Amino acid sequence: MSLLEEQAPGDPYQLFSKWFGEAMDAGAPQPDAMTLATAGEEGPSARMVLYKGLRKGSFIFYTNYDSRKGRDISHDRRAALVFYWSVTRHQVRVYGVVHKIKREDAAVYFATRPRGAQLSALASPQSRVVRSRGVLERRVLELAELHPETVPLPRTWGGYALRPVWIEFWESREDRLHDRLRYTVNDRGIWRMERLAP
Repeated sequence: MSLLEEQAPGDPYQLFSKWFGEAMDAGAPQPDAMTLATAGEEGPSARMVLYKGLRKGSFIFYTNYDSRKGRDISHDRRAALVFYWSVTRHQVRVYGVVHKIKREDAAVYFATRPRGAQLSALASPQSRVVRSRGVLERRVLELAELHPETVPLPRTWGGYALRPVWIEFWESREDRLHDRLRYTVNDRGIWRMERLAP
């Protein structure tokens, strides 16, 4: 199916939600996986994180604030996301500015995570050098004993919201004459659509 201006919605979030739903329905492996690219004092860096929904026009993800990505965002709040679903031949690129979400909101989400994931988040000094896997495993066991009922939200763990400046939609076409539509938002929150050459 071609990605044409006259068929695309004026609101990029509608198109994103449609494509995300299609990827899930088509059985895309881990459709909520997205590449997060940041730049900090150590230079550029990219990694996969999990998309946790749209909230007030921002893409949400969670991590350790002391991790490499957290340090990068503290240095430069600009970041980029990439979603790629090969099964539907779609890619979405997002560029914008990142800010932390409220700690209360992070606590609500943290409480929904499996206990094992909660303990791992509390035990792991993410992106730091550790002596061995055994050190981490022992720390998880210690914390499980220390918190038999409820695992507390780690002080350094929480959520981020990336507010887009632009969102680009890419659809694969024959002979590599792909479709690319980019939505750019102005200061009044109005989106402009434009076609990019492939």
